[in-house]
Amino acid sequence: MRTTEHAVVIAGGGPTGMMLAAELTLANVDVVVVERRENQTVVGARAGGLHSRTLEVLDQRGVADRFVEAGQVGQMTGFAMTHFDISDFPTRFNYGLGLWQSRTEELLAAWLDELEVPILRGLEVTGFAQDDTGVDVHLSDDRTLRAAYLVGCDGGRSLIRKTAGIEFAGWDATMSHLIGIIELAEEPEWGVRRDADGMHGIGRLEYEIRDGEVVYSDEGPIRVMITEKQVGSGEPTLEELSEAMTAVFGTDYGVHSPTSLSRFSDTSRQAESYRDRRVLLAGDAAHIHYPAGGQGLNLGVQDAVNLGWKLAQVVNGTSPEALLDTYQAERHPVGAQVLRNTMAQTALMRPDPRSQAARDIVAELLGMEEARKTIAAMMCGLDIHYDLGEGHPLLGRRMPDLEVTTSDGPTRLFTLLHNARPILLNLTDTELTPWSDRVQLVNAEYDGPWELPALGEVPAPAAVLIRPDGHVAWTGTPTDPSLPEALTHWFGPPAA
Repeated sequence: MRTTEHAVVIAGGGPTGMMLAAELTLANVDVVVVERRENQTVVGARAGGLHSRTLEVLDQRGVADRFVEAGQVGQMTGFAMTHFDISDFPTRFNYGLGLWQSRTEELLAAWLDELEVPILRGLEVTGFAQDDTGVDVHLSDDRTLRAAYLVGCDGGRSLIRKTAGIEFAGWDATMSHLIGIIELAEEPEWGVRRDADGMHGIGRLEYEIRDGEVVYSDEGPIRVMITEKQVGSGEPTLEELSEAMTAVFGTDYGVHSPTSLSRFSDTSRQAESYRDRRVLLAGDAAHIHYPAGGQGLNLGVQDAVNLGWKLAQVVNGTSPEALLDTYQAERHPVGAQVLRNTMAQTALMRPDPRSQAARDIVAELLGMEEARKTIAAMMCGLDIHYDLGEGHPLLGRRMPDLEVTTSDGPTRLFTLLHNARPILLNLTDTELTPWSDRVQLVNAEYDGPWELPALGEVPAPAAVLIRPDGHVAWTGTPTDPSLPEALTHWFGPPAA
């Protein structure tokens, strides 16, 4: 039995695991990813896009353009059957990006290759044992990895979560769907239909957005989605899909040669704790829900960006282990909110007349400006507000990507976050000698309003402490005694 040591082992190389690996690598942490697939190919049509806040965090690392160029830009944010136009939101990404998970993973994997992150492919974590100093992680090839921390990014059936004994509380399925990438012998009835059982659809996998409308390709793989009459479980078969299509369309159109078959439901569960000592959870390992609004992949990537810099500081010895407690405190409520809004959407999307009446009334309410901005900001992740206490409206929220002027000339604030280091943005004059080894002091000038989605304009502070994840940790004046306290809390005690 061979044993290899790493600072962090990540179980699972999906979007969450890869984003976390990138964050840790940027912070000079020795990390390895264990991924059961031999390559980054995603079979099937899983998550279909990226929301505004996810594009912002990718922009904070300088890679957002890669994703935008590969995807389809459009007004795709919605709640149940109500769609929003967010083109007036104060963000560079005031739209949704249509991009299948397969392409998203390919782009993230290419980025990890550039960062030289090691990925152990074709292997799985089969178990682990943790003690006071680290975790022994057992792999399917009888190898053992010794790590200071293990992070489970291994999906809704997470072995890491189960082995750690973390409760996965929530609600069982009330509806389920079959989804397949298939071929048809006959020309089908293209598009979406609703009946007494729910929503069904047949369309091409590839599409473009033209003038705000989805235009599907005339060629390429076909994607079919059927709402089942009764809640199903387990891996579906082609025969099951054929029977379900016949029940809906009167024919299965000669369905054959499936590339992938899967089943998803509205099961909603959340880990009661995102951490057990040296073992942490992120992404679907920490929360599962109905895919209404396309929030799952985005939620996982943002988990990774919240956790990465904190775990790096603990591993590198600049912050005490207590900093990891803020990961649970900040991300668990965000996950709970997503479960709440997806369950609400599920209730509204049911085909019965009472749900239709509720859906119509909600659609009317969401047509009002304040309601539209509030719910749309929630759906695209721009409203996230970590509870960091009372103070300026910016505190705990995402920092706007301001165009500031420094001694080197004009620059975007997100550009200054490409190295994943915190920033003290000073719009007056100050010094930061004790923390200069880990915090960037940016003396700058800025003219213009500070605007937040759903809140509007907010007063401009004299100085802002910005965490590596782009959230505001402190505001005030450079001489305020609360600044050293905030620096110590988030980025460790001052250097000698």
